Amino acid sequence: MELPDPAGVIASMKGPRPPFRDRALRLLLTAAHRLLKVNWFVRRPRTFGAHALALTPGRKVVLVKLRYAPGWRLPGGGRGKDEDPRDAVLRELREEIGLTSHGRVRLAAELDEATDYKHDLASLLIVEDVRYAPLKWSWEVERICEAELDRLPSGLSRRAERWIDAVRDRL
Repeated sequence: MELPDPAGVIASMKGPRPPFRDRALRLLLTAAHRLLKVNWFVRRPRTFGAHALALTPGRKVVLVKLRYAPGWRLPGGGRGKDEDPRDAVLRELREEIGLTSHGRVRLAAELDEATDYKHDLASLLIVEDVRYAPLKWSWEVERICEAELDRLPSGLSRRAERWIDAVRDRL
């Protein structure tokens, strides 16, 4: 389902008010994520991630809203220490947005960040000509949207905003 947005964003997967089941799941997953943060606070692990600046053929960026974290974000997630970031980001795009095809995939930046009490090496990749078929329902992703790079939606996470700004000149 696609809903127009005043900011020019196209949202998928959900209408404006999620059903009770989705609200309950969001509460459960948010609580689980907070427990993970406590674990990370104690352990201070070294983690690795792969995230996509996924561009549609119309040059719109694909963003996701996760059930357990606030704000619109770039799709992506964790990867193994020895896993190729390109393989990881394509896997994450298939899982989160239902990626069906893509064009060129290129590394835009390696960002060493401290986030949620972890020391994370995040690989940010630009994936061009992304085509996808949103899943009917996902445990992790509540909504998907497409936005023009100069008209990003309100509620964009600070991390996504920082990452987009860091690679804007390479688009």
